[in-house]
Amino acid sequence: MSFFIPDAHAQAAAAPPGGDMFQIFFLISLFLLFYFIAIRPQRKRQKEHSAMVSALNKGDEVITSAGILGKITRLEENYVVLQVADKVELKFQRGAISAVLPKGTLKAV
Repeated sequence: MSFFIPDAHAQAAAAPPGGDMFQIFFLISLFLLFYFIAIRPQRKRQKEHSAMVSALNKGDEVITSAGILGKITRLEENYVVLQVADKVELKFQRGAISAVLPKGTLKAV
């Protein structure tokens, strides 16, 4: 085997008829599979999260994406103020809220 002399290869056989249609069908089916496995569930989660964030009320007990538990004391346009302890309030963006907890969860913790 020499690095300067290319190897000789046999000529490829002719492609079977209808191969182009199979490739197009395969690409379309691959895209549809990817859509139903990845894109559609992610959009559904985004809609659910935005609905949850828009429905936040004063007094709701929530958990942030950082894992901080708190009670909403004040709502602003893009921010939420959480009371995490006595006389301790933290301000978070609304998108940082990951879940609304059932009432009384903070007392149980």
